[in-house]
Amino acid sequence: MEFYRKGNSFLILLFSLFFLSAVLFELQLQQLISRKFLILNNQTVFLKKAPLVPAYEPPKKLANPPEIIRAVYVTGWSAGNQKYLSYLTNLFETTEINAVVIDIKDYSGLVSYDSGAPEVKEYNLTNYAIFDIDSLVRFLHDKNIYVIGRISVFEDPAYAKARPELAIYDEARTADTGSLVLWKDNNKLSWLDPASEDVWDYNVSIAKDAFFHGFDEINFDYVRFPSDGNMENIGFPVWDGLKLKQEVIKEFFQHVRAGLAGEKLSVDLFGQTTTNTDDMGIGQIIENAFENFDYVSPMVYPSHYVDGFMGFGNPAEHPYEIVKYSISTALARKKIFSGKLVPAPLEPIPGVDEMINLSKFRPWLQDFNMGANYTADMVKAEIRAVEDSLGKEYSGFMLWSPSNIYTMGAVLKSELAQ
Repeated sequence: MEFYRKGNSFLILLFSLFFLSAVLFELQLQQLISRKFLILNNQTVFLKKAPLVPAYEPPKKLANPPEIIRAVYVTGWSAGNQKYLSYLTNLFETTEINAVVIDIKDYSGLVSYDSGAPEVKEYNLTNYAIFDIDSLVRFLHDKNIYVIGRISVFEDPAYAKARPELAIYDEARTADTGSLVLWKDNNKLSWLDPASEDVWDYNVSIAKDAFFHGFDEINFDYVRFPSDGNMENIGFPVWDGLKLKQEVIKEFFQHVRAGLAGEKLSVDLFGQTTTNTDDMGIGQIIENAFENFDYVSPMVYPSHYVDGFMGFGNPAEHPYEIVKYSISTALARKKIFSGKLVPAPLEPIPGVDEMINLSKFRPWLQDFNMGANYTADMVKAEIRAVEDSLGKEYSGFMLWSPSNIYTMGAVLKSELAQ
């Protein structure tokens, strides 16, 4: 009998230890899964499924964002790559770069991370390039890096396929086949109808989710009508062709501001919007953005200006002159828009302070070889042109490189301090 009691107690103890171990293992496993990886045989194994339980609250926005933003563009795939993050870390440590512009939704239309936006989930419009968005934002914020999320708005093949009734279609092929055929530009990419409020709301929902995950700012790109492709066959399911394209885009600007009130927003415009007074057939008028965004970001890449602009046979070889003229002209137009008089084009007005409640300029600058081999001196010339043009209104710049590798010699701490 004594042996039975002892044996029974031993079995109970053994079972209790087993149960406790199982519970502890499960809790540890849940915690590890929430981090989306496991350590097995000293190797990191990433999990394909979403976390079973949240590991922590989403990150907050950067507590003290920099007044002067010096950013680089990063694709979602680069941002999700550990080796590239090591490259970025070195860039932050050795240069004046203090911000990144990360693709949330790129030209493919796929969202880079597991977004909570309803339609992204409904149609599975995610490529999971960034596996853990909260960890990424927290990693950057811990380095005091300002995080901007870029959204390609109307160029969006993924949502066009999911919601073809909202997409631009090919009138001729649709008539020939008797079924809807999506129109495509020269890059074989589909577009959404810029007049569709459903499309507007979809992009706002993606932006809201990004802000929930701690992004400091949202940058809207491809906010325009298509500019290339077979324009003769282009058909719009929503736009009636009567309302001016610039009015359609302006209404989108207003809609975004209303839907994201109180948030930091920026918009990318063609560089030529700084000097052209028409909408260039794409609906972009720079004045229409001034009241709706914190930053207007004209893409003043010298290589994108036509030969002969400002009398230069190859504008790409004259980065300082092209950027300074473009930004100075944009600033003059902003002063006119604000109701102030300008005695002469491109000349500063003594005693006139920064305009209140209007966008600041923070342009995209070229850091890639096109039209010319872009050296550190050429990139520095662009940056100097922005500083010289804006003076007290200088708010920084953003560098664009398709490779996501940047000319460090142009932005070294010692270089920009001179």
